[in-house]
Amino acid sequence: MAGNKPRVSSFSRNFTAASNTISQIPGLKHGPNGTMFLSSGILDLDKILGGGFTLGSLVMVMEDPEAPHHMLLIRNFMSQGLVHNQPLLYASPAKDPRGFLGTLPSPVFSKDEKSRDRDAEQEKGLRIAWQYKKYFDEQNSEFQRDEKSEYCNDFDLRKPLERHFYSGQQIDCIRLEDSADLTTFHDRCSSFLSQTPRNDRNITCPGRIAIQSLGAPQCDFSDKECNMLSFVRSLKNTIRSSNAVAVITFPPSLFSPSFSKRLQHLADTLVSVKAIPDEDKELAKLLTGYQDMVGLLSVHKVARINTQVPTILEATTFSMKLQKRRSLILECLNQAPIDGSSGISYASSGSCTGSSKTGALDF
Repeated sequence: MAGNKPRVSSFSRNFTAASNTISQIPGLKHGPNGTMFLSSGILDLDKILGGGFTLGSLVMVMEDPEAPHHMLLIRNFMSQGLVHNQPLLYASPAKDPRGFLGTLPSPVFSKDEKSRDRDAEQEKGLRIAWQYKKYFDEQNSEFQRDEKSEYCNDFDLRKPLERHFYSGQQIDCIRLEDSADLTTFHDRCSSFLSQTPRNDRNITCPGRIAIQSLGAPQCDFSDKECNMLSFVRSLKNTIRSSNAVAVITFPPSLFSPSFSKRLQHLADTLVSVKAIPDEDKELAKLLTGYQDMVGLLSVHKVARINTQVPTILEATTFSMKLQKRRSLILECLNQAPIDGSSGISYASSGSCTGSSKTGALDF
């Protein structure tokens, strides 16, 4: 009987206890090479990045000077953390950073909507025996039970976040104008990250840091490039040893090209957003669904921790759309079909040499 037991090597590591602990913490998901993911608050962006933002990484977003599309990313990121009861630190050059919490979107539980649509379809055309209806009721109750444990929610940009999501939570709002040389701000970030230390055996609730428009003209340190580089570098090192993710947006058009490149190099995940002109006829002919686009999102770098294998994405530029004018979605760019009258395509040509005569293939 002893010989039937499977042999386990002494060098193998048991991840059962760690996986059970992580499964009990909402908003965390296992990734490759022992990494863990934190949701960005946008389901499509999580899929593009391979699961979300890597825990312990620095995410930087390059702003567009013509449109505040970066606010869509930072709002969803903050709302997702508040829905999961995660500690949040928000810094902004605005005069009232805490008032920004009232503009965060509210979550929409898509599972409930799917169950309602399914029940409506069943009532219209499908008749089920009465003894099977109880199974659908049990599934609906499971959906309602798992609403709060969903990894990534769908957010309604038209509906503000309810007050109970952020009234009793640990939220630290900082005004960047109060930090003349970033020393005070760095101490606040360090004390916040010290509450979520990295410990594999005892994983605490992860934290989120959202810094809006670092180096904006309202800040006194906007012309101190060395101080900002030192701050970002120190913040990145501190995040590595904590269970948190930091998202920083910055306006590259206000900085020198060399300084902007150095900031981009410090980022683990680098994303940029760009507005689309309202009347660009050439772009409208080139892309399908141009009228529904609100902007473009480009992924320049994806965090790769505990590995040296780079990530190869199928596409790097995606269109930003508002589904039903409320939910932010990302789609791959598709080229508009070419009019048949403009020329002869390869499908309509009967010759491999490109001649317009139809007939047998000419090799």
